[in-house]
Amino acid sequence: MIIIPARLSSSRLPKKVLADINGTPMVIKTALIAKKVDDVVIATDSQEVIDIAKKYNINAVMTDKNHKSGSDRIKEASDILGMKDDDLIINLQGDEPFIESDILQKVKQTLESIKNRDFVMASCYKTIDELSAEDPNLVKVVIDKNSDAIYFSRSKIPYNRDNSVHTYKGHIGIYGFDKKSLDKFCQINAHIEDIEKLEQLRVIYHGYKIKMIEVETKSFGIDTAEDLAKAIEYEKNSN
Repeated sequence: MIIIPARLSSSRLPKKVLADINGTPMVIKTALIAKKVDDVVIATDSQEVIDIAKKYNINAVMTDKNHKSGSDRIKEASDILGMKDDDLIINLQGDEPFIESDILQKVKQTLESIKNRDFVMASCYKTIDELSAEDPNLVKVVIDKNSDAIYFSRSKIPYNRDNSVHTYKGHIGIYGFDKKSLDKFCQINAHIEDIEKLEQLRVIYHGYKIKMIEVETKSFGIDTAEDLAKAIEYEKNSN
């Protein structure tokens, strides 16, 4: 199942998840792509979002307004839905209206391949250049030979001491879990996640693994009015 956390409040872009992109609310565009891959539920704190989801025949559940993160919100949604420990869940942000369905399919397949692990979690990355890696808003990840994450950072890692030609791995914030591992994820914490403001670091701190999947994508998240204008233009040019 794909669960989309959709908190209505947003400081930089009011009612972001309902922002209109050429006639369709952003969270709905995201959900319609996700429906090509699996069952979809929107986890929200807003009756307005639930009512709009119904118009598009998309399931939605009401969750607490005070969750600290999208992970906590989808955890509550999975409880409401009565999901079992071994059920697979993909956490897809509601501000990804151009996410490619094949990426979601890869996450789903990867979760199936690692479901016998004690802790089941997967995420994605794309190759980025030196200049893009300078952006602290674009999280970088270093992986081991088995494609498990070693560390995530807003800094440019690994450090390029000799200034050789090098590409970096830019993290894409799509997460997959089984229900048991999602519950565990929401129970643990770590001081390093507070420093970097990256919740996935709690997993590494506690010795669990995150399987990383290399993907290619043209998708981008939408956080500001400028991003929204870019999204509207992007879709017009794509059609």
